[in-house]
Amino acid sequence: MTEAKKTTAKTTAKKTTAAAKKPAVKKAATTTAKTKVAAAAKAAPKAVAADVKLNGATYATGKRKDSVARVYLLAGKGNITVNGVAMATYFRRPVLQMIIAQPFGITKRETEYDIVAFVSGGGLSGQAGAVKHGISKALEKREPELRAALKAAGFLTRDSRVVERKHYGVRKARRSTQFSKR
Repeated sequence: MTEAKKTTAKTTAKKTTAAAKKPAVKKAATTTAKTKVAAAAKAAPKAVAADVKLNGATYATGKRKDSVARVYLLAGKGNITVNGVAMATYFRRPVLQMIIAQPFGITKRETEYDIVAFVSGGGLSGQAGAVKHGISKALEKREPELRAALKAAGFLTRDSRVVERKHYGVRKARRSTQFSKR
């Protein structure tokens, strides 16, 4: 190789190694508080779930739309844990928190029981409804005298409304194809 080719090869090698080093430095510098919080939140559910002992808990399954909730009712102080996270963190909307607290409000048992719930499927609204249904069923199992109040409020009835399936030859469940004159 000639002398000019050797120098260009060295400079391009230096550029590629410098370019390879820069993104690594940028990634380390851009680690923000959000990523640290997200990493801590992912690690937290495992720690919380490991701490909870479910011995002597009353179990019930609640369902709503496509969501299924496995609910464990324990004697406690009114703490509600959903998928290893506090209820206020998992369900951030106040309406969803209110839905979950309804069975305790009707039965006047706000601070007597702790709830550990594991929810899967569907969206947040369906999951909140499933947890409410599960809590109501578990309360009724633990204290059968609460059945009348829970039944009158409609909390023991499974809301069977689900999304209608899409039909053949139609755009959506009910939406037909657009009319074309020509």
